[in-house]
This record gives sequence, C-alpha cells and structure tokens, in this order.
Amino acid sequence: MPVEGGSAVLDACVLVPMPLCDTLLRCAEEPPLYRPLWSEETLVEVHRTMQKFGYSVAQADRRIQTMRAVFPSATIQSNADSIRRVPDLPDPADRHVVAVAIKARADAIVTLNLRDFPQHKLRELGLLVQSPDDFLIGLYNLSAHRVNRVIEAQKGVSRASGLDLLARLRHTAPRFVELVSGAG
Repeated sequence: MPVEGGSAVLDACVLVPMPLCDTLLRCAEEPPLYRPLWSEETLVEVHRTMQKFGYSVAQADRRIQTMRAVFPSATIQSNADSIRRVPDLPDPADRHVVAVAIKARADAIVTLNLRDFPQHKLRELGLLVQSPDDFLIGLYNLSAHRVNRVIEAQKGVSRASGLDLLARLRHTAPRFVELVSGAG
C-alpha cells in the first residue's frame, strides 16, 4: 500500500499505455501523492515500445521530454552496488528496475508484469511489488478526493468522453475504475 510522500519505481509497461501513464503521473504532480522513479533504461524501453504500438517517434519523444521536464529528479541511475544486490529475476533485463528501487530506497515497484518481480525475493530487500490496479487503489485510499480530482482533470483534457476514459483505463486497472466509478 502506498504511503503518502513515499516513492514508487514505475516499470515501462505502466508508462506506455494511456490513460494509465497519465493517471499515475498526475497523481504524482503537486500536491504529490507519491514520488515517481524510473531508470534511463526504462525511458528507452518506453520510447521503443510506444513506437511498436503505433506512436510516432515525435509522440514518443514528446512523452519522454514531458516526463523529464515535469519530474526532473525521477530518473535514477543504478550503480554496481545496487545491481549486485538484485536477486535472480525471471527476466534479467528487469534488473535495472530493482536496482533503481534499491538505490532510491523506493517503497514499491509498480508493474503489470508481476511474475517478473517475485515478491518473495524482493520482500527481503524491503520492496513491495504492486500492480497498477493495487497501487492506484492504495492512492485512492490515501486521498479519495485528490484521486477523484485527477480523474476529473483527465476527463477535462481527454478527447474522449469520461466514460471512454474509464473504459480504456479499465484494461489495466479494473478494480480501481470500479472504485472511482462508484464514487463519482
């Protein structure tokens, strides 16, 4: 469960799909419910994956530039010590995510790929691994009013109707959408 003012490493898989990325990052804007963190490798992966999903290079560039501008201290470089402390993972390419969490003393890792981050191995490092659904529900439980304001702001700038926004968000955070839909 998130702790207000805590930090979370966001895996690339939660930073690619919109509106999930938008919701997560808006919850970290002033006044922040948490501090977002990621590695340089994560940003490269986001850029590459966005293009695989049909975004243009310019759109991917704009997303990364905006993330860097709005959250200038979010990019954490792992070091040899933090990499050494990472236990064996199902996908060794994810080591940088855990290394950033170790180095930054993050409270959680937020990912859609829970199998790639075995909780029983990461708990020993004091790391919680959460789905975006669980993470957003935790933020909602911290401050329902602020999270509802985030959703309303998203609806205000979204080209889609509010219902369409929630339908799209439902793919990655179904229980969270049910929670905010019932609160609306």
